[in-house]
Amino acid sequence: MGVPPPLVDSHAHLTDPRYENDLSQVVDRARAAGVVAFVVVGYDLKSSEMAVDLAGRLPDAWATVGIHPHHAAEATDSVLSKVEELARAPRVVAIGECGLDRYREQAPLGVQRGAFAAQLDIARRRGLPVVVHTREAMDEALGILATGAPPRGGVMHCFDGTAADALRATALGMAISVAGPLTYRKDQTLAQAIAAVPADRLMVETDCPYLGPAGFRGERNEPARVSLVAEAVARVRGTSFDEVARASTRTACLLFRIAPLGWASEGGSDGGEGNLC
Repeated sequence: MGVPPPLVDSHAHLTDPRYENDLSQVVDRARAAGVVAFVVVGYDLKSSEMAVDLAGRLPDAWATVGIHPHHAAEATDSVLSKVEELARAPRVVAIGECGLDRYREQAPLGVQRGAFAAQLDIARRRGLPVVVHTREAMDEALGILATGAPPRGGVMHCFDGTAADALRATALGMAISVAGPLTYRKDQTLAQAIAAVPADRLMVETDCPYLGPAGFRGERNEPARVSLVAEAVARVRGTSFDEVARASTRTACLLFRIAPLGWASEGGSDGGEGNLC
């Protein structure tokens, strides 16, 4: 068998307790499947601290730090100050996940908006991209980004909007990341959206341990299955798996400014900030 094409799991929750007994095996399976980098995402202060710690221990892991809209009520000035301090760590590559969630609305929308805006401010001050969670709140989230997206842009994580939403987001400097639902969603709205995204703005993720792809729904998800997401992307875009893998990996590396060990894209170093894939 040949070497699998490189993949980045651009959104993984490897600090989840469901991995505490076999994380090394989970990581090994992902590497064997071609995953060259894991972006370990924080969603509250504790998970952000854990993500930074894990990124310091795994050579192919990087961290994001932030407060999910479900935890927006916890985003006090003190907590946000700690998030910003964590963002100074060497392997922190983005702020988030943050955003708006009308589906469960575990915090009042006004509180969610305030936490989202505060984290966009942190991203601007730290010169980092932002990881945006939005559920049943796409129009409002994009409206907030339109009034002040961070200069480094960011990513609409686990995108679940229309083609028009996707193009509006990319026009604001955002990338689009797709997860397991693309592999089983019967409604063609998501497939049409992913087909419309420019190739250099598309990324893949698992959102593990959540959102297992077709064949694994209801099970603990893991990064090795990001290849199944890439295969689904290739199908809806009418292109090859290898092309999707290489393009999405390059997009993730450039957005997050990461350089996975042992792999580089065509083109080599940019001569300024190291090999950005």
